[in-house]
Amino acid sequence: MQDKNTHFGYQDVSPEEKTVKVSAVFDSVASKYDVMNDAMSFGLHRIWKHQLVYLVNVRPSFKVLDLAAGTADLSALLAPKLSEQGEITLCDMNLAMLEHGREKLVDKGLLKNLHYVQAMAETLPFRENYFDRVVLAFGLRNFTDKDQALQAIFRVLKPGGQLLVLEFSKARKWLRKAYDLYSFEFLPKMGKLIASDAASYRYLAESIRKHPDPETLQSMMESAGFQQCDFLDVSLGIVCIHRGYKLSA
Repeated sequence: MQDKNTHFGYQDVSPEEKTVKVSAVFDSVASKYDVMNDAMSFGLHRIWKHQLVYLVNVRPSFKVLDLAAGTADLSALLAPKLSEQGEITLCDMNLAMLEHGREKLVDKGLLKNLHYVQAMAETLPFRENYFDRVVLAFGLRNFTDKDQALQAIFRVLKPGGQLLVLEFSKARKWLRKAYDLYSFEFLPKMGKLIASDAASYRYLAESIRKHPDPETLQSMMESAGFQQCDFLDVSLGIVCIHRGYKLSA
C-alpha cells in the first residue's frame, strides 16, 4: 500500500484504517446485504447486473474473476453459461460476504467450477495472464488503492481479456438535489430499520460522492494499461458500466 492517506467516506484516514473500516462495514451488513440492495435500489440493481452480464459476452470455456464478489449475484448469473472447461473465481476481502455468496450459489445448485478466495484487490494472489474476464460490481469505490487494484487486475487478465466495472457514478445535475436527499436522509434511516446499521449506509452515500467521475475513472483504467476504454450510463448518471481491454501482455 502507498503511504499517502486515503478516505473512508468523508473521513481522511490511513490506508490501513480504511481497510479495517471497510471490512467492519461489510461484517455488519452481510446478513442483510441482499435485502438492502433490493430496498434501496427498488430492485434496479438486478437490472444493472443483468446488463453487465450481457456485456461480458462470456464463452463457455472462459475463466472469470468475480472481484469484490460479495453475495455472488454476478457469479449466479454467469455460472450457468459456463461449460466444464470454464470456471469462476469469487474473490472478496470480507469473509462474511464471501460465505453468504457461497451459500446462495449452493442453494441454487451451482457447485461446479467455482472457487472462493479471500484477498484484497490490490494484491491479487493469481498468476499473470490467467482470466478471460474480470467483473466487478459496486466494489471499486471501497478499494483502499484503486490505482494499485486496477494494475493488479490488468496483470491477471489474459491478452485480449476485458475488465467490466459496474459502479455508482455522478447523477445528472438536475437530479442531484433529490438524489442527495435520498442518499443522506432516507438511506441511513432505511439501513437502521432493515439492517440495524445507519452508519454503514451513511458511509455508502459518502463513498459514492468521493468516487471518481466517469471520465476520471476511464483515465485511471488507461493509466493502468487498459485500452479501448469506455463507459455506459445506465441510470441517469447514478450508475455506469466501465469497460477496458488488455490487448497485449
